[in-house]
Amino acid sequence: MAERFETESRKLLGRLRDTLAEDSAGQARLDRIVTLIADSMQAEVCSIYLFRDSETLELCATQGLQAEAVHQTRLRLGEGLVGRTAKTRTVVNTANAPAEKGFRYMPETGEERFSSFCGVPIQRLGDALGVLVVQSKAERQFTPDEVYALEVVAMVIAEMTELGAFVGEGAALSALHQQPVMFRGAIGQEGAVEGQVFLHEPRVVVTNPISDDPDSELKRLREAVETLRGSVDDMLMRTDTVSTEQREVLDAYRMFANSRSWMRRMESDVENGLSAEAAVEKEQSLARTRMNGATDAYLRDRLHDLDDLSNRLLRILTGQGRDTGAEMPDNPVLIARNIGPGELLEYGKKLRGIVLEEGSVGSHAAIVARAWAIPLVIHAGGITTEALNGDPILVDGDQGIVHLRPDDTVTAAFRDKIAMQARAQERYASIRDLPAEDKAGNVVGLHMNAGLMADLPSLPTSGAEGVGLFRTELQFLIRNQMPKRAELSALYARVMDAAEGRRVAFRTLDIGSDKVLPYMKPNDEPNPAMGWRAIRVGLDKPGVLRMQLQALLRAANGRPLTIMFPFIAQYDEFRAARAEFDKAIAREKILGHPLPDKIEVGAMLETPSLAFAPNAFFKEVDFLSIGGNDLKQFFFAADRENERVRRRYDTLNVSFLSFLEQIVERCRATGTPVSFCGEDAGRPVEALCLAAIGLRTLSMRPASVGPVKHLIRRVNLNEAREVIHAARDAGEQSVRKSITEWLAKQG
Repeated sequence: MAERFETESRKLLGRLRDTLAEDSAGQARLDRIVTLIADSMQAEVCSIYLFRDSETLELCATQGLQAEAVHQTRLRLGEGLVGRTAKTRTVVNTANAPAEKGFRYMPETGEERFSSFCGVPIQRLGDALGVLVVQSKAERQFTPDEVYALEVVAMVIAEMTELGAFVGEGAALSALHQQPVMFRGAIGQEGAVEGQVFLHEPRVVVTNPISDDPDSELKRLREAVETLRGSVDDMLMRTDTVSTEQREVLDAYRMFANSRSWMRRMESDVENGLSAEAAVEKEQSLARTRMNGATDAYLRDRLHDLDDLSNRLLRILTGQGRDTGAEMPDNPVLIARNIGPGELLEYGKKLRGIVLEEGSVGSHAAIVARAWAIPLVIHAGGITTEALNGDPILVDGDQGIVHLRPDDTVTAAFRDKIAMQARAQERYASIRDLPAEDKAGNVVGLHMNAGLMADLPSLPTSGAEGVGLFRTELQFLIRNQMPKRAELSALYARVMDAAEGRRVAFRTLDIGSDKVLPYMKPNDEPNPAMGWRAIRVGLDKPGVLRMQLQALLRAANGRPLTIMFPFIAQYDEFRAARAEFDKAIAREKILGHPLPDKIEVGAMLETPSLAFAPNAFFKEVDFLSIGGNDLKQFFFAADRENERVRRRYDTLNVSFLSFLEQIVERCRATGTPVSFCGEDAGRPVEALCLAAIGLRTLSMRPASVGPVKHLIRRVNLNEAREVIHAARDAGEQSVRKSITEWLAKQG
């Protein structure tokens, strides 16, 4: 049976290829396809449902159901067995469909006679396009061989629908690509740039999904993989000029290229009758599906690397290459669904900007973009299907906004913004070496945040007095195994060298939440932001914490050392962490290693609970750094990754400012130095208010130091504090309006 079906499956796929090549309307081809599948599978019904919008499926072709139901029957995503298949992107295979939970009977289709049901998602590289369904009167489950054949057929249908065989045909589609469109994404790397679209990753079309010669296909696959591995090794040999972090990214990339399990799965697909290209794309589609469902940011980034490798392998197999004849424009802005580190490094610094549909702020692409200071916008959903090579584009990395084919008014305003920024940078350069001192003589210390060696060259040019936060987790996240103590020590020493005597506050390992190490057992938590993370992990895994503390002590090599522990929620946690540091100091002393001539041990105040710790804590800690991003989300109970709620809550809300002012007063009473670190510290108006309520040390991204310093030097912070208090006394919810009006009066 299996051997007969395999033969029929290959015949079916061959006939489907012929159907794809026919010069006929999309509907006629869909009708032909469902008839072919029903005959081949010996099923009474075969139907194709396609998405009409992101939430609605429509019956677009059928053999066996009522013809009148075509284009009339619609289901919501998740509704019925068809909707469940589309929502979960998994096969639903049952012998008794009416007995299944969530079954929906659609009388207009006449399907009441059919008992068995098998639904297979139609998707290409993670994009859900619809559902392929077969049904029979007899109660039976479809065999694994039949399901496998349907999955392969669904791949062919995905190629067809995405090529415009049914959805989106006609002149309307071309007109769509002429209109201005704005995309609102998320900030990956700040900056503003005007340029022209250059599409990354032209689509590789798989034209031969089935093969009658598995041995020949296996040979092609293995030769292509060897070529791929050689190209990755070549990239690594050419990385003498890149940073240590970027080289470690490529090491992780090479690990995927040599993955035995990845190779084994593709070989199995070829042995079952797929061509080498179809086997690669099948694995890539599965990776994309897992990527779409992954909540773990690290796992998503690794799946992106695998996706990148699959694209390279497909280009090798098909010979289609990246070059589609489109020349790279003079001011290229790269548009991609996502991009792996190898691909991005190959473009070099020719790019003016990058816009991704996916990605994350901790992704390998973001690491490279930050190192090159290239504006990056992520989560710009739908831009790869909307943009065409050469389209004019404006990328506002400061706001996370992209204007595609902007009209003249938007372009003029954007150019004015760029010109103003250029003039402002000249003003900021003129005050770079001056203090952030207001008109009343109040001085605010401005520091910068960093996490890579590539960030450190910004220290002397930004006008920052030091590094208020050095994130140490990036060196752990971009590796596939725990870094060695000697490696970390060498890195931290280079950071101190680059700072040239300026203070650097090293934050110990802050993992958990959206930052999960690949070599630690994943911890499935319903709310990871409030779960096992940061110092909680460090105290439960003291070996890792001790190793990092020893690396920091050795990197100092007698120089001053400043460290702070993240996410301290109560006094006991700080005491336990400080005890681990004391043990590390004692061990280094026994080993005869030089100790820092000055040590500062601080804590990050990121939970409201720590603000109410005993006075003993405030007296014991050497300094406090308020982690504004986390503290604000816990204060307002608003997830900062959730766009629907985070924008409802203003940093200049009087309740939040009053809370911060209470912390400042406690620190003043106990003599505890306190600073504010976070995105808000780099926004001039917010920074002004923070300084006015008594936070006289702020840490921000390097590009924000100039604008913040410029504003502080032009105002009187004492007067600003009076404006804030007056707004609060008047019952205003936010001081933003009052402070903005006051600033306008200041000119």
